[in-house]
Amino acid sequence: MSLQGPLIVVAEQPAAELVELLREAGAFPVVETKWADAPTALVAVKPNAVVIAEPGTPPSETGARMLCLQIATATGAFVPVVALTAGEDDAAIPIAIPVDMNGPDDRLLARLRGALRVRALHQTVLRRIETYGASAGRLPTLPVGDALEEATVMIMGRGQTYPALSVAWANRVKMIGALSVEAAAQNLTAHDINGVVIAEGLNPRMVEAFLTVLAGEPKYRDIPIAVLGDELPEMALDMSNVDLVTGDASRVVAHMVPRVRLNALEQRLNRMLKALETEGMFDPETGLMAQNGFWAELTKAMSEANRQSQALAVARIAFDAPDRRTQLDGARLATRLIRNIDFAGRDDDGALLVAFTQTDLYEAQVVARRLAGALKKGMAGANHVAVTANVTLAAMKANDSIDTLMARIAGAQTVAAE
Repeated sequence: MSLQGPLIVVAEQPAAELVELLREAGAFPVVETKWADAPTALVAVKPNAVVIAEPGTPPSETGARMLCLQIATATGAFVPVVALTAGEDDAAIPIAIPVDMNGPDDRLLARLRGALRVRALHQTVLRRIETYGASAGRLPTLPVGDALEEATVMIMGRGQTYPALSVAWANRVKMIGALSVEAAAQNLTAHDINGVVIAEGLNPRMVEAFLTVLAGEPKYRDIPIAVLGDELPEMALDMSNVDLVTGDASRVVAHMVPRVRLNALEQRLNRMLKALETEGMFDPETGLMAQNGFWAELTKAMSEANRQSQALAVARIAFDAPDRRTQLDGARLATRLIRNIDFAGRDDDGALLVAFTQTDLYEAQVVARRLAGALKKGMAGANHVAVTANVTLAAMKANDSIDTLMARIAGAQTVAAE
């Protein structure tokens, strides 16, 4: 990703080396400013990103607070903030993506490029929303709220810090625990993980093998990872998404939250882009088919099944979940679990609707039971919330319409989740 500016560098003392590094990497123009003038510079320059050159508490509390407020309330694509840290001195403002100033220069540039890539994705989504609205006569909107509310963090380990980390993360985001490297690998496959914390108590060789796998998979290279301990595994030194973090659980959370938020925002934007590219067929909040798209696809599938004398079944999976976040987690998880030949959407009350193509009633019962069981387990997560799944099934008959098929689901056979 290009570092084309403008960029703002905030520092009380001249940051000549940092400015030169940014310019050599292709950033132009790069504007230096002090904390007291940073809010004014943000309005005047309209930067693509802000880089804070000095770690620790900013000398101007008012300037820092105004800068955070302006960035949070700015219109258009978001403005990422990257801040240098050093030892016990954290990032100057809590919304900043931290980078160790004693680390290699490539790590700073990689973090900045990654943040600018998400900003470019945000700009693309906003532009296509306008284009789609002009042609369709209505403007689709991005989901509102902090992307951190949609994030899931996985904690690996089995040492003394694990309980404190679990409590600290559970107060901010959904948390999934993994007491082994094998369990962590399964969680990565089954869930949308936005951050990984590797605590103590795991075999170092297994941890290195786990990190090696992540480094080799493009879809995992941008997941923020924090390793607790005295030093990073040697092979992780070249992984720009891995940080060595020391201190108590609250410091680990504070260090990781901006990076986890950025990853969750990228996933949100990708879901929205998919919805726009398919002209609203998919729901940007869950990634499942939107209702209109689901009914249209089901109509075609039923017609094809009748024409080719194939079986088709529909399941309705209603979750008695305690909150909306848990229900949305289940819907997003379903997009990863359903078979490629099937498709799914949500009913008006949030229940999951799944169409099993080329599947008779008996086979649909088996698949639906496994699906509901996996969703229950994934929705509960490490918070051990109570989730009940009520599954009903109906197989299509030769003279069925959508109305008659869906009406039968209400009185169809109930299948217990595994």
